[in-house]
Amino acid sequence: MTDEGLVGVAQQPPGRMLPGACIEVIDEAMQRGHIRGGCGRIRYALFDFDGTVSLIRQGWQDVMCPMMVQVLAETGTGESEEELAAIVRDFVDRLTGKQTIYQMIQLADEVRRRGGEPLEPLQYKRRYLDLLWERIRHRVHGLREGLIDAEQMRVPGSLEILQALKGRGVKCYLASGTDEQYVLDEADAVGVSPYFEGIYGAQDDYQSFSKAMVIRTIIAENDLHGPELVGFGDGYVEIQNTREVGGIAVGVATDEERREGVDEWKRNRLIVAGAQVVIPDFREHERLLAYLFAED
Repeated sequence: MTDEGLVGVAQQPPGRMLPGACIEVIDEAMQRGHIRGGCGRIRYALFDFDGTVSLIRQGWQDVMCPMMVQVLAETGTGESEEELAAIVRDFVDRLTGKQTIYQMIQLADEVRRRGGEPLEPLQYKRRYLDLLWERIRHRVHGLREGLIDAEQMRVPGSLEILQALKGRGVKCYLASGTDEQYVLDEADAVGVSPYFEGIYGAQDDYQSFSKAMVIRTIIAENDLHGPELVGFGDGYVEIQNTREVGGIAVGVATDEERREGVDEWKRNRLIVAGAQVVIPDFREHERLLAYLFAED
């Protein structure tokens, strides 16, 4: 499934809910852990960051999309704001999960398509980041100064599942499409940095980083086989990348604004991308891990 096929996906049929839980099993045939020496064992875990662990950037689309609509309106094609908004939302959604620069490359292409002379994608990206900072700076400062409880800026249960995985001897890594300097800072702000063996984010040289590269490196360096790796994420990229190497893919369909319940748009998109299990958040992490480790 290409990323183009993930836009406007239809409502996906329900999977099986684990009894008494909000854990939806989509792929009943999934191999839970890898049998090595007679026991099931997941050895490594990869987490996405924004929307999977952190809520610091909740609402980023409300910053990116209006900025892009304004840029396209300046080309003077006569398209209405509603028409431009629909076009922008389409490609922003389609590219969500990849590095931010890819959305800016698409913006530049859209400007060029309308006869305009676009800025370099990196310039658009820096403009967006400046605008986003205005929206989230109080969150980061509040966390740093102890005015905001870090729990309020985490996906519920995310700290607890990291602690539980560490207790089981699983090594955790974080890979994000957000610039690495911000990921490092924000992971520290929400208190999850100590639980990761490595934290990776986007680079200005965008071709030098991808989540797929991180996964391939982890697998090669640690001689992993298929479901010895589990991936957690709310975007199609980490789900696809995990499935491509035979790992276990857990979709995190968090309603970021309410911090509870399932975001149906995320759920549908994650299932189409290949999620084998879908959860609203990590509140039921003990039950989830029992299932993934074939103890439930």
